[in-house]
This record gives sequence, structure tokens and C-alpha cells, in this order.
Amino acid sequence: MSVSEAKVVANIQTGPLVDPFGNTRDDCAVIALKHVTREYAGHGGAVRALEDATFSIVAGEWVAITGPSGSGKSTLVNLIGCLDRPTAGELKIDNVDTAAMSATELDRFRADKIGFIFQQFHLIPYLSALENVMLAQYFHSMTDESEAKAALERVGLGDRVSHLPSELSGGEQQRVCIARALINNPPILLADEPTGNLDAANQKIVAELLQDLHRNIRL
Repeated sequence: MSVSEAKVVANIQTGPLVDPFGNTRDDCAVIALKHVTREYAGHGGAVRALEDATFSIVAGEWVAITGPSGSGKSTLVNLIGCLDRPTAGELKIDNVDTAAMSATELDRFRADKIGFIFQQFHLIPYLSALENVMLAQYFHSMTDESEAKAALERVGLGDRVSHLPSELSGGEQQRVCIARALINNPPILLADEPTGNLDAANQKIVAELLQDLHRNIRL
């Protein structure tokens, strides 16, 4: 895929950004890619899923990656989310070069810096909504039930904390996922087609919720 196939769409300035201290856009970038390429081994040779991606994102920007199926969107999200590593090029998250990290360091870094919302909800079916959110706390540091309840209340599920995933609608399950992604206060929130499994009404609810969280939390 060439970067022209998957487009990065954002309400951002495209020129060099200079803050009051004289820093450029690259200096301020929370996410910065320079000539990033990702290849996978295939039966007929190497498959290039992403080619020569170069862009930066600064704190507070709302960015969408768009493009046809197979254009490299999920590959790009996985790289930014530190779930994968580039074959070539430089990827920096919060001005840290992820290529220099060990697998253990990368796991800890990802837990500290990034929240994920997936198209598939990935909720534990035998845990309540509250317990699913607290599970993210457990893998990060320590659990705090009151904080987990507050996160669910923030997404409109204060009366659903004890419900299992099977007792929630698709839109409600996705809102649990949003609460889970935000519970550890990550500076970066990545959403991979978060409304893809929802009907039109719930797509609107989830999209508006994400926009509201962006305005108020400035992810």
C-alpha cells in the first residue's frame, strides 16, 4: 500500500507548527512517523502492507485514517498502538523511539500511553461491565472500584455496572469498551472502526460520545 491509498484526515494544521516557545510540529508531536514501512512474509514473497508513511499528530488533535479495505489502515493502527513494529522507518510515540524498546518495555509503554477501542468488543463474557473495566486497571497498576464506576457513569452506564456483556446491547458493550480504554488516563486513544458492528442509532450514540470525550478530556 502506498500512503496515498489510506488517507490521514484531521482537523489539524498542515504547515510547521510553532508554539510560543519556538518548537516545531515535530517537536510537539505525540505520534510521529517518518518513512514507516511494514512488510510481512507471504508464500509468494514479501507483502508490503504499509509503505513510506510519514506524518505527525500533536496532543488534542482528532484524526481519522480512511481508505478502502486492504489499504493498510489496521496495520497503521497496530503500529501506532505498539502492537507491531515497523520493518523500516522511524516511529516515535511521545518522542520515544519504540524500535529501541524490548518486548517487555514496549508492553509497559503501551499500557501507560495508549487506550484501545476495537470493532470487536473483546469483553470477558463472565465478568460484569464493572469488572471488565477494572481488569484494565489490574493489568496497568492496581484496581479502584470507585474510579471504574465513575468511568462507566461518564459513558452513561451507571445503571449497568453489574450487567454481563450478554445482558447489554451492542452500543452499551462498546461504551464499556470506551470506559475500559479511558480508565488508566492514556494520552492517546486509538479506535479501530469502533462503530462497525453497531446499528445506525448506536453508531450515532458512540460517535457523539467519542466527540464529547475528545472535547472535554482532550485526548
